[in-house]
Amino acid sequence: MDIETISDDMVLLKDGSACLVIEVNAVNFGLLSEKEQDATIYAYAQLLNSLTFSIQIVISAKRKDISSYIEKLDSYLAKITESKLKEQLTNYRDFVKAIVRQGNVLDKKFYITIPFSSLELGVSSSLKALGGKSPKKSYPQEYIVERAITNLSPKRDHLFRLLARIGLKGRQLTSQELLQMFFDYYNPELVGTKVTLPENI
Repeated sequence: MDIETISDDMVLLKDGSACLVIEVNAVNFGLLSEKEQDATIYAYAQLLNSLTFSIQIVISAKRKDISSYIEKLDSYLAKITESKLKEQLTNYRDFVKAIVRQGNVLDKKFYITIPFSSLELGVSSSLKALGGKSPKKSYPQEYIVERAITNLSPKRDHLFRLLARIGLKGRQLTSQELLQMFFDYYNPELVGTKVTLPENI
């Protein structure tokens, strides 16, 4: 992995660069009127045109785990004595199971990452990058974090304002949330496992 550590609600990479991750809520575009859709598209275009820095938009889609929901339905079914209600609930449970088997139940999350390049740290990083070699971290972590926060905070706040114009709300992921997100991404077979940051981070 290129990740060195997670600190101060940011991802720090091995080459001295960093990024913060913003989770953005979704809007159901299909339910908007034609005028509202046009206004949303225009506001989104304005957002992109007003950016003076790089961003990355990431969409994470994974199959929803509803096993606990099915278990609740089964326990409720065991208690029902009225035959018609039991039949309807059984049909509903089977319908939900069929949809999940077809892969139609997805948990989608939307993220925007704002990067901080190691080239912004100083001359030595720039020279290493120009030399054709992969730059390695040559500054203390505290210094990188301080510079990254100074650089990224205004960009984050500007992006929040632009998102609000579209009717979207963004929030920066915390260190704990970043750790959990990357753990789930790199360990799909262990999704649902809760992880915590070590005390020394």
